[in-house]
Amino acid sequence: MQTTNNFDVIIVGGSYAGLAAAMSLGRSLRKVLVIDSGKPCNRQTPHSHNFLTQDGKTPYEIREIAKTQVLAYKTVSFIEDKADSGFKNEDTFFISTETGATFSAKKVVFATGIKDIMPNIKGFAECWGISVVHCPYCHGYEIRHKKTGIIANGERAYHLAPMVNNLTKDICMLTNEPATFSSEQLSKLRENNLAIVEKKIVEVEHENGSVNTIVFEDGSKEKYDALYAALPFVQHSDIPVNLGCELNEEGYIQVNAMYQTTVEGVFACGDNAIKMRSLANSIASGTMVGAVVNMELAKEQF
Repeated sequence: MQTTNNFDVIIVGGSYAGLAAAMSLGRSLRKVLVIDSGKPCNRQTPHSHNFLTQDGKTPYEIREIAKTQVLAYKTVSFIEDKADSGFKNEDTFFISTETGATFSAKKVVFATGIKDIMPNIKGFAECWGISVVHCPYCHGYEIRHKKTGIIANGERAYHLAPMVNNLTKDICMLTNEPATFSSEQLSKLRENNLAIVEKKIVEVEHENGSVNTIVFEDGSKEKYDALYAALPFVQHSDIPVNLGCELNEEGYIQVNAMYQTTVEGVFACGDNAIKMRSLANSIASGTMVGAVVNMELAKEQF
């Protein structure tokens, strides 16, 4: 194995959380390597919102500004590659990439995000992040007062219902299977005039990612302007688990208040570790991780 350069910290994932961590560390004169595959989960999203000073910009614009600012710190390096394996030898971590390079560091930060599992519905994936969205705070204002469907069931659907109801009164719960709401939840949904459709969805008809019609298995159709969906997910990278990091019951990397995982020297930030999935929260967690990792290194070297 040929190891290229030794770093203080390797950050796997170079989107918002990873770049925020890199900035904190670069400003602390740490030698940092950011490895990024260039495939962020929001690459289809036309605009980012609810992020102060950058509201309405494209995710790509924001990321490029961040990358330029982070790389102004000379101790920070960035490579476009995919990290595909990692291991620990004594007190040093080794991360290898698809191109065959291997890098070593004293600490590793995973800012790798999560991967949404798309349902078997024609047209759904093409609309994801555009007119089929996950978050009322990130996208709700832009689709306010429009005819909206919530593709979810049970507790996940009920969680979204009050927030979406605040933005539009024309809502339908599309459970895509027999509904699993409790009697109390059903009563509250009916009280707020939220219809429930249990028919299976087979297609989302759209134009360039903009929803116009839902097609059901029985052949019936219904017009919609926008959809929310609560999707299951998996970790985007399996390296943390292979290193021994535990996941919590929801599938996120288990971290403490300082974003330390269950493996000493390994940290996680952004969507892979926090439930509140937004650009601002990812950056906040990355900034915290950078400070915590620097403090650990400083204490070890003092």
